[in-house]
Amino acid sequence: MLVLIEGGEVFAPEPLGRQSVLVGGGNVLKVGAIDRKALEKLGADCEVIDAAGRVVVPGLIDPHEHLLGGSGEGGFSAQTPEIRAGEIVLGGITTVVGTLGVDTTMKNMAGLVGRAKALREQGLTAFVWSGGYDVPPSTLTKSVRDDVLFVAEVIGAGEIAISDERSMDPSPHDLAKLASDAFIGGHLARKAGLTHFHVGPGRKRLALLRQLVDEFDVKPKWLYPTHVERSEELMDEAIDLARRGAAVDVDVVEKDLPKWFRYYRERGGPADRLTVSTDASISTPRDLLAQVRACVAGGIELADVLPCVTTNTAAVLKLGGKGRVAAGADADLVVLESGSLELVEVLAGGRRLVRNGAVAADDPGLDENAREPAAGSARRCC
Repeated sequence: MLVLIEGGEVFAPEPLGRQSVLVGGGNVLKVGAIDRKALEKLGADCEVIDAAGRVVVPGLIDPHEHLLGGSGEGGFSAQTPEIRAGEIVLGGITTVVGTLGVDTTMKNMAGLVGRAKALREQGLTAFVWSGGYDVPPSTLTKSVRDDVLFVAEVIGAGEIAISDERSMDPSPHDLAKLASDAFIGGHLARKAGLTHFHVGPGRKRLALLRQLVDEFDVKPKWLYPTHVERSEELMDEAIDLARRGAAVDVDVVEKDLPKWFRYYRERGGPADRLTVSTDASISTPRDLLAQVRACVAGGIELADVLPCVTTNTAAVLKLGGKGRVAAGADADLVVLESGSLELVEVLAGGRRLVRNGAVAADDPGLDENAREPAAGSARRCC
């Protein structure tokens, strides 16, 4: 079936003005003027979405979600449930990368890959990082390189903990070997091959990553630290690392993306090296789109912030076809109300997963408040 998204304001993510988008076979076929009557005369089976007065953007990409839920650092009863497909698509997310955290025993790689496979069956694009906080990392094949090479869902190593009391305090030599292994696996398999780092609140901040670049044959573009918005000092170091070629990621757990987006841009952070993730486990995947809305409400142009959840992330993760509204791109599209940017429609691979603001298929376990932390609870439980 063809799907025609008719007459919306298209952000590709750059603004294209009022256009129509024709989708078929899982891809965008055309962006521009499309003669609906001509399609009808051809007898094509075509579903029409009226996007007049609405905004059409690429499906969002979340590079960091705890798909198996939070680890329960406050005890076994504090674990949070796995993240459902409906929760993800209601955040406008069509591509997600799952990760383990401090618990790699009860929440393990087999379970994480299985969760990604389930999401793929439900119409989403899903990948995972191999490992967790541990060094050496917990893997499926006993090797990060082999995980990246032979497991379709694995795109790199992570999230490896540094500058955190929960870190295994890895040596620079061990991390250099790990980053090299991930890079080689990615190079051979045509994948990202990044090493994704959880950066904690420790005083050393990114010193270990600078050491990898300065003293070992590790290229900045192999490194991908997240949670770099913890402090201005950490963000300053992240901006410096981004200038050297690394991609850096901020999460939206504290719901303060407008502040850190401005901070990064005002201090000359490379626009194409910044990505945004949810770190969802206690918090909800819906926060990604909500924080894009917050940026726009705060005076930031949609076309400026949108690449951080679309094209930038697609380029960093080497996901060809993702993050753009263009002929030949994957048909991952989101329709939003103009002004409010409230979610109306989500297409993933051309399949309508959200219709008129609601999940198009039954998804047990959906609860709007299921991932809102109770008062006084810990910021993170991953």
